[in-house]
Amino acid sequence: MKKFIFYGATLLLFCGKAVATDRSNSVSGTAPQDATDIQHVMDAFHRAVATHDGGSVSKLFLDPGSTWVTVLSDKAFAAARAKNPLTPKVHVGSYRDFASFVSKTPANLDPRHTDVRITSDGAVASVYFHFDFLIDGKVQNRGDETWQLVKTNDGWRIVAITYSSNPPAA
Repeated sequence: MKKFIFYGATLLLFCGKAVATDRSNSVSGTAPQDATDIQHVMDAFHRAVATHDGGSVSKLFLDPGSTWVTVLSDKAFAAARAKNPLTPKVHVGSYRDFASFVSKTPANLDPRHTDVRITSDGAVASVYFHFDFLIDGKVQNRGDETWQLVKTNDGWRIVAITYSSNPPAA
């Protein structure tokens, strides 16, 4: 159960909607329509997480073949290893696990993304941003996150999410 909660809370960190900050968002070398469409994917992801709609989360991913990777920061890794010496620094998971968690958790989920940078050539794209993930109003994780996307006949789909995990000290 503790392992599921750890991975579930860690996975939640990737959800999000870009929010306005003092730092400007950038769209380097990207056509305005692609940037808008990719932002719509991010907004749809945020809505799906906040409303516990795991099915809609899943529809945003390229299936099969998508990856979900969590990397503990050195500090988080040391703390996790103190509790369980077998804890891995890098965990490869699945968006399906995350979608299931989103659907089943009764907690209020509020992912927040800032400093969003989108780069695309119209066929592939990357998004890099900082996140804070709140569960029931408290920051449960924060770090940096990157999404890799491809443009399919049906629009942009996520093929990989990789993020650093820096949960607050317990």
